[in-house]
Amino acid sequence: MPENKIIKLAKGLGPGIITAALVFGPSKMTITSRLGSEYAYSTLWVVVVAIFFMLIFTDMGARIGLSSSVSLLTQIRNKWGKAAGVIIGFGVFLVATSFQAGNSIGVGIAVAEASETPTWIWILVFNLAGVSLLFFGSFYKTLEKLMIAMVGLMLISFLTTLFLSKPSLSGIADGFIPSIPLGSAGLLIAFTASCFSIVGAFYQSYLIQESKKPGFEKQAKNRSAIGILILGIMSLVVIICAAAILNPQGIKVNSASEMSKALEPLFGSYAAHLFLAGLFGASFSSLVGNATVGGSLLGDSLGFGNRLSSKAVRGFIALVMACGASISLIFGKLPLELIIFAQSVTIFLVPFIGFAMYAIANDPKIMGEKVNSSFAKISGAIGLILLTGLAVWNFNELFIK
Repeated sequence: MPENKIIKLAKGLGPGIITAALVFGPSKMTITSRLGSEYAYSTLWVVVVAIFFMLIFTDMGARIGLSSSVSLLTQIRNKWGKAAGVIIGFGVFLVATSFQAGNSIGVGIAVAEASETPTWIWILVFNLAGVSLLFFGSFYKTLEKLMIAMVGLMLISFLTTLFLSKPSLSGIADGFIPSIPLGSAGLLIAFTASCFSIVGAFYQSYLIQESKKPGFEKQAKNRSAIGILILGIMSLVVIICAAAILNPQGIKVNSASEMSKALEPLFGSYAAHLFLAGLFGASFSSLVGNATVGGSLLGDSLGFGNRLSSKAVRGFIALVMACGASISLIFGKLPLELIIFAQSVTIFLVPFIGFAMYAIANDPKIMGEKVNSSFAKISGAIGLILLTGLAVWNFNELFIK
């Protein structure tokens, strides 16, 4: 394929790449590393399940974005009233802010461990770098190029580590047979809540509208799907690497960065630095992408619009970054349990967002010919039942037991 076609394809993948990058952050790396280190290959099947439902809802988001020039939150306000839009927008803002602390720590650890310097310095540097992106004249195009570069860095790092780890092919094959190892339920729920990201699928409608242009419609949904498949590949690769390297040594992962340390005895600093590069890519892409989601949806819910070119929206994005950085600097390195807890708690919010999104996508008056097909309706309903069940289970685990 000629180089110019490759570049055009990469640019065309923008909305899907951004969704994949903002979902695959340091918390996802921590959870997938721990799944592999503790349960070897046995939980690979859950990636397939989560990615399937993520594809269903990301496709809904893409079709909602293509169906109208009016934003999804505006459609929700029109259907159920202003309060519904504000509640969802503010809820997403709070979730984004809580995870921003983890993203800040992740990017700080990645560079600090590679350079043997204090973490807090890099937390400040990269949050300031993220805020500076807001002053670019064409923020979406800048964001799109950044995400493509970060995802490329992650893929190269993880695939190289996978090649060096020489995993068991029979173990990988057995891992796609569903089973729930003893003690794995909490991690499986945290993974499903993060990988099957309704908020990411919700925001896909905004990304599609931001990049929509003549002739774009036919390619948008397929390219969004490719981005989600990349998310699935990255999740599988990290689990397989942890299963091949950490599980045989009995190493338990207490943070995503510890996986890089565990690689050193086997492969030297080369592989360890590759993993740290992947951690940096995951953290910085989520640092910017997560803040963009929280800020733009809050702005839209409050009536300031959702365009990334809007000064008010950029101000809200900067606010998410500032709040997340402040939390990470005040409390230092968040323990793994807190990261997983924060990821699991989002399960309480996402069913409501999912039901609203599902109802909009089922409305022929709004969607026209892009209304949900029978397959999307059935699959989407099963996905919402799954999310609701996980929310009930998580509530029982956190507050009743």
